[in-house]
Amino acid sequence: MQNLKGKSVLVTGGARRIGREIALALADAGADVAITYLHSQQDAMQTYHDLQAKGIRSLCLFCDVRDALNVHKTVAEVASMLGGIDVLVNNAAIYETVAFEEITPEQWENMFLTNTRGPFLVTREALPLLRERRGRVINIGSLGGLRPWTTHAHYCASKASLTMLTQIMAKALAPEVAVNCVAPGMISLATAEPTGWLKDIAEKTPMKRAGYADDVVQAVRFFAASTHFITGQILAVDGGLGLSTL
Repeated sequence: MQNLKGKSVLVTGGARRIGREIALALADAGADVAITYLHSQQDAMQTYHDLQAKGIRSLCLFCDVRDALNVHKTVAEVASMLGGIDVLVNNAAIYETVAFEEITPEQWENMFLTNTRGPFLVTREALPLLRERRGRVINIGSLGGLRPWTTHAHYCASKASLTMLTQIMAKALAPEVAVNCVAPGMISLATAEPTGWLKDIAEKTPMKRAGYADDVVQAVRFFAASTHFITGQILAVDGGLGLSTL
C-alpha cells in the first residue's frame, strides 16, 4: 500500500544494513527517498540504483553528520532536488564493543558526535522544511539507550542521550512536527540462524529469536505514515529482550 506516495524522505546512513532496508521500504510505500553515506560509497551507489529501479525520485549524497556545514549543504540539496522533506530518519550511527576502562576520550567523543550531535544537526537544519509540511522525525535509537550494557558504555550513553533528545524535540517542535524513536534490540541481518552468544541472547528473548531488519522497518514505516498525533514515543523493537535482566 503506497501510503507515502508524494512524500519526500531523507534517510541518513542509508547505504547499507538497516538504513538501506528502511530506505527501500519507504520507497516501496511510494516515497521519494534521499540517502546519505560517509564511508560506504559503493554500497550507497548500489542502494541508489535499487531505489531508482522502483520508479521513484532518489538521491545519494555524501554527508558527515558530525559537520554542521556539510549537513547544511546536504539538506539544501535534498530540498532542491525533492522539493522538501516530509520524513527525516536519523539512522546514521556508529557502534563499538569496548571494555569500559579501554574506551579512549577520542572514542567517547566520536560516539557522541555521530550518535547524538548528528541527529541534532540534521533535524535542526531540516526543521523549516519539516514544519512547512507538518513532517515527522524518526530517530533510530537502541535498546542500549534504555538498558546498560557494560561493554558499550559510550554507545549506550550516546543512545540514551538520543532517547532524551527525541522527547525534548517532540515537545519543542510540536505541533508542526511529530518526533519518535525506534529502539532496536538484537537485530540479525544474516540469513542463517544465530550462533554462539547471539544464539544465547535469542534464547533469552521472550520471542525466542533475534530480530530481523523488517521488524525495524515496520516500526519506522508506522511512525512515517500513522497519525501525526503520535509523538515523543520510544518504541523498543526487541522481542521483549528489554524485559529480561540482560
